[in-house]
Amino acid sequence: MKAELNKYLKELRLPSIRECYKEFAERAIRENYSYEDFLYELFKLEYEERTQKKIARFRRESRLPIAKTLKAFNRDRLPGKVNMKLSTLIKGAFTAKAENILAFGNAGSGKTHLICALGHELISQGKRVSFQKCALLVQELLQAKKDLKLPAVLKKLSRYDAIVIDDIGYVQQSCEEMEVLFTLLADCYERTSIMLTSNLSFSQWEKIFKDPVTTAAAIDRLIHHSVIIELNLPSYRLEEARRKKGGDENKSEKPE
Repeated sequence: MKAELNKYLKELRLPSIRECYKEFAERAIRENYSYEDFLYELFKLEYEERTQKKIARFRRESRLPIAKTLKAFNRDRLPGKVNMKLSTLIKGAFTAKAENILAFGNAGSGKTHLICALGHELISQGKRVSFQKCALLVQELLQAKKDLKLPAVLKKLSRYDAIVIDDIGYVQQSCEEMEVLFTLLADCYERTSIMLTSNLSFSQWEKIFKDPVTTAAAIDRLIHHSVIIELNLPSYRLEEARRKKGGDENKSEKPE
């Protein structure tokens, strides 16, 4: 019977139960579990193990920077209203409504870290996230278009709950490159959340999409269902560099 049970558990792909059911059975006898309690504990273990493996897989495939988590983010730097928005956003409800998160700010203000931290929180909730540097994403979409595979790539991206597009506008691209980016934004509209960072305000987006009509259409799709985060903060990296420099100078001034 044990051999048959192990066979069934293997065929049904219940590895955690197969590994632990003997230990759980002994505990059930020892602690006088009901049948329902015994089954509950076994399937709870299987569920939790699968959930953790799924989250680990989602985190790997997301390509999110590992270090850019909420725990590592200094929320004390954020304006009060932005902090309140973040507290709401980390609950993840916006993905169910395909709302977009648009973070604007100067270089070093922390917008990429904030958006990535939000992405990690979504993954912890079992949601799928894809992190994309805008310049590389555009090249991949353009190559897919040339290979007549753009619809397949768009379909693959549509399976994510949220797509992070980092540094849109940081690198200037051609009209053809921006055309495929607009195609992605249009395809995701009201289907997949876009989490976007940019150092350019909307008034400057004609530099990105080159054409005023395309620019207006892109902005319209993004802001229709969106939360806008403005990080007009000093450069975090510059502040860190100054602190380190000050610390080194203080050390050098200490008497030997």
